[in-house]
Amino acid sequence: MNSEWSLKELYSGYDDPKFLADIGRLEECVAEYIRMAGELNRDQAAQSIHNQILASDAVTELFYKLHSFCSLNESVNSADKQAADYLEKIIKILQEQTKAAVTFEKFVADVDDLEGVIASDELLSEYAYLLMRIKEGAAHNLSEEAEEAVSKLSLSGASSWEKQRSYLTSMLKVDYNGEELTLSAVRNLAYDKDQAVRKAAYEAELLSYAKVRDAAAFSLNNIKQQTLTMAKLRRYESPLEKTLWQSRMKQDTLTSMFTAMKEYFPKFWQYLRRKGELLGHKNGLPWYDLFAPIGGSSRHFSAEQARDYLVSVFSGFAEDLALMVKRAFDEAWIDFYPRKGKQGGAFCADLYCVGQSRILTNFDGTLSDVVTLAHELGHAYHNKQISGNRIGNTDYPMPVAETASTFNENVVMDAAIAAASKEERIGLIESQLQDVTQIICDIYSRYLFESAVISRKAEGFMFADELDQMMLDAQKEAYGNGLDPEYLHPSMWICKQHYYFAGLDFYNFPYAFGGLFARGLYAKYQEEGEAFLPEYRALLKATGTCSVEDAAAMAGIDLSKPDFFRKSLKSYADRVDEFLKLTEGMR
Repeated sequence: MNSEWSLKELYSGYDDPKFLADIGRLEECVAEYIRMAGELNRDQAAQSIHNQILASDAVTELFYKLHSFCSLNESVNSADKQAADYLEKIIKILQEQTKAAVTFEKFVADVDDLEGVIASDELLSEYAYLLMRIKEGAAHNLSEEAEEAVSKLSLSGASSWEKQRSYLTSMLKVDYNGEELTLSAVRNLAYDKDQAVRKAAYEAELLSYAKVRDAAAFSLNNIKQQTLTMAKLRRYESPLEKTLWQSRMKQDTLTSMFTAMKEYFPKFWQYLRRKGELLGHKNGLPWYDLFAPIGGSSRHFSAEQARDYLVSVFSGFAEDLALMVKRAFDEAWIDFYPRKGKQGGAFCADLYCVGQSRILTNFDGTLSDVVTLAHELGHAYHNKQISGNRIGNTDYPMPVAETASTFNENVVMDAAIAAASKEERIGLIESQLQDVTQIICDIYSRYLFESAVISRKAEGFMFADELDQMMLDAQKEAYGNGLDPEYLHPSMWICKQHYYFAGLDFYNFPYAFGGLFARGLYAKYQEEGEAFLPEYRALLKATGTCSVEDAAAMAGIDLSKPDFFRKSLKSYADRVDEFLKLTEGMR
């Protein structure tokens, strides 16, 4: 089994004749798209839109194939100059169609009887949701010339600052016990069984940020300045309103979720304090012990053992998922281990053009790492369900993007807990609560921090010290008395790449939504058994063609009120109570 992913399914390399030919084809397809946009005919609206969509699909498929190859190479080698050069080239090619795309969107928005036009054409009917969103979103469009300028300037704007932060952190050398380690490697030591190792790694990590904190502060300031500028130019009341529109989510849904979460925070704080007590702490859990293994959760896996474990667990849920997981391991879909220049964290990339996915992780063999693999493989399973859609209907919003991934986590953890001895059960429940606390408390702290950053940026520049304090304030509010206030993580704003995604502000709350939405769906699976699976697959497939609320409604869920979220949180609160009972009297 390969430890690094294979990209030969896309191209054999930058000198592959197919790669170079596809760049030329992309230029031709973009030129054709531009030409057709100049020939849009209101008297033949259906045919004009039909032809433009076909042209758009051709551009999109080529672009994503080329972009995936280059960006995936860059994600495992930040010093890959060819990747960076080609990424810039293909993005510039795509940007040539920006003005034409705006022309097309204005054309669609101005069609009087758009619903009737859509109904008259089979292809348009497939794209009905996308076309109606174009009409609804027209109020936020700029002129063709302005959109073209914004698109071209983006290369030297937020996306450049994002790349700077990514490069600095991926190349950062951390001095740890006389060794130079990557940031990812040091952060992985947070899972070590030795508390002295965890604390030393935490201290070394915090010290290392001194090398990049000022540069990262400039990156974050400039990205969020662009956020504010673009929200105003596009006539959104706030960047959050823009994100909710992009997320296909209503404010009522977000409010309902946060209302329920805040009600249950004290229960998660109870878990954190008990974990702190088990590890010898009296004033709450210090940050460096957040991911400390407890009981059976200290088990380590090789990549091969992780494969066998996940295939076995998923076979009890859905055979098609288990087969896909085995394929992912055996056919080199996964890049496993940390190394110099490789991006930290984990992600899953959809390779629509070849019907596969690619997964990046920084695997260190812990149970948490196995759960991370299950999470990313959930994204791959989601991609598999979506793959039957036309490419324009494969782009689902972030909130539901975390549905299948977090659902997978529930399947893995609950199966393991059910089969465990008491000692193992403690460890597995703790590991599950550890992850859930991240998507509840930590995600809320990120939301608070980003909200504060955007608000403060409207007043002026934020230096690193101020950003540190804002992060501490957010962590204290979200974690309450669960954490030791003397050992928090003021530099979390540097290492979390989500804050730096150009055009994707408030990337955080979808993780909380996905966790709670998935937990609710998992409860339905427990009630309905195999009868749930067709409904689940259909829901995942539909996420590219409907709102978050409509996706939930397919499963009989009303997101406008906190009740659904409370039900999901109650199931986690029960886990906390079980953990407290199992560990009562233990020290």
